[in-house]
Amino acid sequence: MNHNATDWGIVAVFATVYLGMFLGGLPRLKLDRSGVALLGAIAVIALTGLPVEDAARAVDLPTIVLLFAFMVVSAQMRLGGFYTEVTRRVGALPLSRAGLLAALIGVAGGLSAIFSNDVVCLAMTPVVARLCLQRGLNPLPFLIGLACAANIGSAATLIGNPQNMLIGSVLQLHFGDYLRQALAPVGISLVLLWLWLTFGPGARAGAAELASPVGVQVPLEDAPAFDRWQTAKGLAVAAALMGIFLFTDWPRDVAALVGAGVLLLSRRLHSAHVMGFVDWQLLLLFIGLFVVNHAFETTGLAAEAVAWLATQGVHLTEPGALLVLGVALSNLVSNVPAVMLLLPHLGANASEAGVMLALVSTFAGNLLLVGSIANLIVADLAAKQGITLDWKQHVITGIPVTLATLAVVWGWMRWMD
Repeated sequence: MNHNATDWGIVAVFATVYLGMFLGGLPRLKLDRSGVALLGAIAVIALTGLPVEDAARAVDLPTIVLLFAFMVVSAQMRLGGFYTEVTRRVGALPLSRAGLLAALIGVAGGLSAIFSNDVVCLAMTPVVARLCLQRGLNPLPFLIGLACAANIGSAATLIGNPQNMLIGSVLQLHFGDYLRQALAPVGISLVLLWLWLTFGPGARAGAAELASPVGVQVPLEDAPAFDRWQTAKGLAVAAALMGIFLFTDWPRDVAALVGAGVLLLSRRLHSAHVMGFVDWQLLLLFIGLFVVNHAFETTGLAAEAVAWLATQGVHLTEPGALLVLGVALSNLVSNVPAVMLLLPHLGANASEAGVMLALVSTFAGNLLLVGSIANLIVADLAAKQGITLDWKQHVITGIPVTLATLAVVWGWMRWMD
């Protein structure tokens, strides 16, 4: 296939955008990943003369709507003080170190399956850090466990994280079918995480056991007070949406949007305040990447690359190749861009491949500290509590846990066949 100057211009923009995804921005420019993706979309529109209406059609609107709606739901739960209150109550239980670690991993994983893993880490990290310091426990295993559990737990559903929302929307996966396939590997992986943090090398360094209840009073200036009504309202909407997703064929994006609308009808929480917790930059990142990837697909180079890989014995339709490429790309350019690159090439058996891609791209985020935004949130908030969590400390848990959980995914998917 012959390629013209426009095609190579698109390739240059595509390569620059994904370099920005890898670096987290572009050298010498005040651009983050969202800014790079947005400028990339503008560049390909200008290069190709693509009408704005056609560029808009390249965006998977149901994914954007679903992502926005659950950002509103998560904002409701955060403003109602739900996450902080749950963490405090868990911390007050008369548990041993191992028991407390298991409880926190379970809570973080469970909440992340329904609400955003990033938001769960944002709300729980300061409380977990203070809880450990008050109980004389080494906070690092608990903080690393929080980040890893949030990542693992978010893979359990098609609403747990942005890449799962994208996969579910594009491939039209059934919510209940995905849950049934993902629940076991997620549950086993959370247990493996607990075992490593409880019995692994260095896990108990500096730790002390306190079996008596401890009332956790964490003086966090920016933590909202617990509001029973707002929390109940948010939980009711979340429960209703889960029921709709599991037992009806209503469009998930429409149902979630209606749920967000119900939450915005409030006499206590101003809509501007709730909207302030929406991650508009992430939405822009999605929109920009949709447009850039669409332009790149039109050059035919992506299809040629996949065909060349097939001649080398690498078929994206095969689980092994998908696992390796999913892990590699997720750690090179982040999981959302990686999923966007791989989704169009999953072949005829896309539903089964989509389940594996969702699990692999999410679990891969635990490999390195920079592999997941949730990891970085925990490290940043821990530093504000005077606790250093760097890549060396994270990798002691990240590498073995990631390899073990990916082995679980591989074994489970092969068994399901």
